Amino acid sequence: MDKDRIDGIGHQLKGAVKEGLGIVLGDAKLRAEGIAERASGKVQNAVGSAKDVVRDAAASVRGGADGLDH
Repeated sequence: MDKDRIDGIGHQLKGAVKEGLGIVLGDAKLRAEGIAERASGKVQNAVGSAKDVVRDAAASVRGGADGLDH
């Protein structure tokens, strides 16, 4: 799992907490910060997922090339 995925999940969680507190406390600014942080975390998680896919594909290509006879 890529570091960006882990960090992204953390930002999503932190954003959800901020958003929830903003709702409970009636603090529109805190709620907006939470929404923004959650969105940022989703993007970072997606970037990490893409890196995982590329890394796995590259490993698969390298692994397949090792078995070729020359």
